[in-house]
Amino acid sequence: MGKLLEFRNISKTFPGVKALDDVSLDLNPGEVHVVVGENGAGKSTMMKIISGVYAPDRGELLLDDIPLGRNTPKIAEQHGIAMIYQELSIVPELSVMENIFLGHEIRRGILIDRKAMDKRAEELLASIGVKVSPGTLVKNLSIANQQMIEIAKALSKNARVIVFDEPTSSLTDAEIKELFRIITALRGKGVGMFYISHRLEEIFEIGDRITIMRDGRKIATAPIAEMDMGKVVEGIAGRRIENVFQRHFPAKGEILLELKDLCGERFQHVNLNVRAGEIIGLAGLVGSGRSEVVRAAFGIDPYSAGEVLVRGKKMPRNNPQRLAHEGVAFLPEDRKREGLALSLSIRENAVISALRRLNPLTIVDGRRERATVRDFVRKLGISSPTIEKLVHFLSGGTQQKVVLAKWLITEASIFIFDEPTRGIDVGSKSSIYSLMDELVGLGAGIVMISSELPEVLGMSDRIYVMAQGRIAGEIDREEADHVSVIQLAFSQTSASQGRSLQ
Repeated sequence: MGKLLEFRNISKTFPGVKALDDVSLDLNPGEVHVVVGENGAGKSTMMKIISGVYAPDRGELLLDDIPLGRNTPKIAEQHGIAMIYQELSIVPELSVMENIFLGHEIRRGILIDRKAMDKRAEELLASIGVKVSPGTLVKNLSIANQQMIEIAKALSKNARVIVFDEPTSSLTDAEIKELFRIITALRGKGVGMFYISHRLEEIFEIGDRITIMRDGRKIATAPIAEMDMGKVVEGIAGRRIENVFQRHFPAKGEILLELKDLCGERFQHVNLNVRAGEIIGLAGLVGSGRSEVVRAAFGIDPYSAGEVLVRGKKMPRNNPQRLAHEGVAFLPEDRKREGLALSLSIRENAVISALRRLNPLTIVDGRRERATVRDFVRKLGISSPTIEKLVHFLSGGTQQKVVLAKWLITEASIFIFDEPTRGIDVGSKSSIYSLMDELVGLGAGIVMISSELPEVLGMSDRIYVMAQGRIAGEIDREEADHVSVIQLAFSQTSASQGRSLQ
């Protein structure tokens, strides 16, 4: 049996960046081919060439050993190539059936045949084992089921090649298992799949072969059975990373941030504090109230009772500006929607929270702004040929560094990180951990929310564990391990089974 799809000697250059450099790889029928690499390694560019979004500068794409020639998203779709993006392309206000057939409705003459589409939608959903009514509005489904609708949509177009881009970034453990079950079923139907993920532990469970990308080049392709975690990490980073979690544990100073008996809609009586020179981990199951607590503490969301104190001073409610003025920085989980203005440049995003500090006379000092931003771009290792590059075009890891630069320029000393490394490659993770360690070494305090338990254990001085909106316990670093954290996370709930704390 020949190759289902082949990527032959492909190169692609954007202004100032060689995104792909003579890359070749292929996909077999019924295969899950995992593609890994740091943000900016070329994975997304490669997949956008496959789906027809970009045209290569050199090289060719072959389908069933036949050169595809000109490719566009419509042509790719006609040839059975489908993309399942991390950010789903569904319409929440439409039904499941309407989303599945949007743009290629079944017709009887000039009229849309809704009865036929309902029947076909039921068949497609049944084929992947999804028990959802075709008439259900998509906005009422979980993220996992919305993703299954995307898969059903691809199958409705007779997809033979499916590209999964970070498909598990927002899924719980139980939902990941369900996705893997469906991928296994698709494999049995002869569908070939490219699978992009930064969660390295899962690639060994679902992959058949792996390709490692770095700096626009293919470093290696090998059967998963011939690889281990160490080889993959070393291939991605281009170096051995002996200790990803870099901590030096300086002496602790004054209490910088304290929550006293904080109550809100999804959390009750939360008490915690962070001192200068320490990182506090906030762990718990998805839905335990972790993000809600820190959003309320920063003033984004309301709380009904309790106090937020910065250096012993009580803060007003619902006033993020005041918290920022007092040196508190908030790096949200959804950096694209809440942490950045994607249509603005690196420079504009970096200075947006420090305009008064950089321009005390209310006259914009462009030279000072540019010098300040270039300094932090250098310090943080932000990869871009110019500070005027739009943030929209940066990789996830680089975008996170721009958010961090924005707050560092304000001279913040208290940092709230909500999922600081979600969707970020192992090399960028190591870089961010190093920056966090450097910040606390300079006397800052950090509250870190993470769903990745190794990250919580590796970076925290103390760990607060939440369960059902309450602090279930506090554990010092020396006493913390996987078992102790998970026991506390489940201590107040029997209904949390299947929710994610890795």
